This record gives sequence, structure tokens and C-alpha cells, in this order.
Amino acid sequence: MSEKTKILVVSDNHGDHQILESLISKYKTKVNAMFHCGDSEFSPDDEVFNYFKVVTGNCDYDPRFAEYLVSDVDGTRVLLTHGHLLRVNTGLERLGLLAQEKQAQIALFGHTHRLGAEYVHGCLFLNPGSISYPRGEYSALGGTYAIIEVSAEQFEICYYDRSFTKIPELQFAFPRK
Repeated sequence: MSEKTKILVVSDNHGDHQILESLISKYKTKVNAMFHCGDSEFSPDDEVFNYFKVVTGNCDYDPRFAEYLVSDVDGTRVLLTHGHLLRVNTGLERLGLLAQEKQAQIALFGHTHRLGAEYVHGCLFLNPGSISYPRGEYSALGGTYAIIEVSAEQFEICYYDRSFTKIPELQFAFPRK
């Protein structure tokens, strides 16, 4: 693993093409990988997916989208899913079992439109929130995405709003065990 690996995570843009183009333009040379947790409402052939690893969401109807993907990013195993088929609205147990089965160190998901991050049993679970239709305590921000900085010692998470502004109260660090 390089000193710090940067991973951008976005979800649930629901047809908003411009925001994904803006994220690509700003970050394509500044992060090691970009993940989209589903509900893009685009075709898998869309040019934005030349930059993002992407999975199907409950509003994506093309069968060419995968239900989940497992990727290695600079030595860190990342599981990507939307979460609707794992019922993340009711808890993370099913996602946790899949992450354990796939030996993931990071599990990324969307669907709930609510941001959140927690570190459980050696795995970081992260929902970037919805970039277009946020719900929950931080919905007034108008949409969020996250950047994870991975080092051998810890995961650092920073959430950003649609204008690429870091949200000071939404920065977290979890030591890797």
C-alpha cells in the first residue's frame, strides 16, 4: 500500500449527470479510485463509468450492472453494493456477512440516502449519503459524498457537499486493527 490511498465514494445521484462529471473533473487525478454505490439511472455504457466502479441500485434496470463488486485498491479489499438487496434499511447484518465472506476491509453502500460510517470487526462500513436527494440529519447540506484516506494505521473519512466543501463535523478516523 502506498503511504495514503484515497477513495472517493458517491451514491444515489438519480439522473444528475452534471454532478458526476464535476466529481470526475475535480478528482480523477487526485484519488486512487472512485466508487458509485448505485441508483445512477444511467446506462452501464455511460462515459462516467469509465471513471467509477459502479453497481446496480433499485432504480437501475439494466441487467449488465453487477449486484456487488469486490475490488483491490492498493492492497485494500473493497466491497461495493447498493444495499437494497441486503436490506440495509433494517440493519447492516447481511452486508456484514457478505463483507466477511468476501474478506473486505471496506464495505461501501448507498440506498438509504443517509450518510454514515462505522468500523466493526475489522471492516469499515460507509454510506456516502445521496449526492442528489439526501435524507436524515444532514439533508440540509443538499447532498454529500465521501473521501476515504487509507493508511496502514487507520481509515480517515471526510464528507463533502455538492460544492466540494469539506464538512468539518463530518470527519472521522478509525484505527485499523
